[in-house]
Amino acid sequence: MPWWSRTSDGSGFMDGTRGSLRTNIHELAARNARAAALFTGGNVKEAVALFEDTLRGCLAMLGRDHLATLTVAGNLGAARVEAGRRREGIELIAENLADRSRLLGDDDPRTLTARDALAVAYRLAGDVDDAVELSAQVASQRRRALGPTHPETLTSRMGMARAHAAAGDLESASALLAAALRDAEQALPPRHPHQEALLECAESIGMTRRD
Repeated sequence: MPWWSRTSDGSGFMDGTRGSLRTNIHELAARNARAAALFTGGNVKEAVALFEDTLRGCLAMLGRDHLATLTVAGNLGAARVEAGRRREGIELIAENLADRSRLLGDDDPRTLTARDALAVAYRLAGDVDDAVELSAQVASQRRRALGPTHPETLTSRMGMARAHAAAGDLESASALLAAALRDAEQALPPRHPHQEALLECAESIGMTRRD
């Protein structure tokens, strides 16, 4: 569930900062990028440790409410979930979601990113009722804000289908995926990554086969 910012040049970490802090913030951004690279390379435990170290630096230097701190805290929560520390990850993502909603607004795309990550975390932890409810909420918010075929909306619609499948409701999961696939086929070029992801999801629940 990689949903972090991987930037290593400090962009996205600099808001509201100036002067000597910039050097240190560049280092924090570089650590964030290295942790993301470790994660995508399969070194999940090492990624968690580096995200934890980076978050400590952000909290000490920037405070809890800085955008960089929000980014790294969310990254750490997602990485903990992937590392099998699911309850810890869920608690941190839930705190991060509350902070983003308070500071950025409930419909801000960055808040919706955290809400989507929490829905995924619930599903992976077996909290299927919470996953179904939250995935439906974020899919609705993204559809309203971005439109039904925006890649982030399609991601949430797929997450909602996965949540229903995890809850044993394959009929609803298939219907949700079929609708998302129809929209994706009309709006996206053939073999677009999000269309491919929807097809893979459909195949995983036995709904369809690849040609």
